[in-house]
Amino acid sequence: MNRWISSELLAQFDDAGTSAHRLFTSPHAWVERLGCDVLISFKHDAARDEALAGLREWEVQTGFQSARVFSRFLPKQNAERVAPVLVAGDPAAPLESVVTECGIRYGIDFGAGYSAGLFIDQRANRACVRQLAPGRTLNTFAYTCSFSVVAALAGSKTLSIDLSKKSLDRGRKNFELNGLPLEGHRFLADDVLEVLPRLERRGEKFDLIILDPPTFSLGNRGRRWKVEEQMEDLLRLALELSAPGASLLVSTNCTKLNRPALERMVRFVLKTARLGGDISSEPQLPDFPDGAGAETLWLRIR
Repeated sequence: MNRWISSELLAQFDDAGTSAHRLFTSPHAWVERLGCDVLISFKHDAARDEALAGLREWEVQTGFQSARVFSRFLPKQNAERVAPVLVAGDPAAPLESVVTECGIRYGIDFGAGYSAGLFIDQRANRACVRQLAPGRTLNTFAYTCSFSVVAALAGSKTLSIDLSKKSLDRGRKNFELNGLPLEGHRFLADDVLEVLPRLERRGEKFDLIILDPPTFSLGNRGRRWKVEEQMEDLLRLALELSAPGASLLVSTNCTKLNRPALERMVRFVLKTARLGGDISSEPQLPDFPDGAGAETLWLRIR
């Protein structure tokens, strides 16, 4: 699993207009390119130091030169998460930047918290959304609205829901970065599990629904969300909002929900809802080894 991407793959990313991708993966650390900057995520100091030394060797071999290097510790508890720390580079340079994925622009902010603004392991799923070109898209737990951006670029009207108003504000900026008008797109700062029943009562239906919730969070009035306990309920609510022939992306980083467990859950919920559906997944990303990144599957309602 310990490997750096080849210079050939690096060139392919550049040719495709993609400056946000994985560079290296090991059991205890991984390294991501985010534009001209690099982010090392690590579980212990030795893994960080090994990744940093490997980065310097890889840069010599490929000719890539990072402007800055950041690192962030990967804690076992979400409450211990901290923002990335500058390891090398100009400390006076702005913490905000812009990266591209297949020519699409996304804002990055190393000072905004634990996550810089784009989950690069969802690249293939974002490309799939653009190909689907849905009429109406519901993006739950939308974060900075990357799925909404690609849907909107394909002509979709979107509804992005996230508890964090700051994240949705960054989502609006991502729309603006890509020359997208905000008209026809809704951004709602609220608890997803409270909003979905309201949408169902209003009779709203969507051709695409994104379900990529956090592993753990606190909702309105301190309600606890644990994905392994509540993903089933979330999926049931989403099915009530699905238009005929709708597509749903179901994704999680929870280690308790591997691909077989996720597929069993989806099939069980489909059966109880008396619906038919086809389950598939996008091919493994070339910069992510097997087992790295989120577990995801696509459900297409028959």
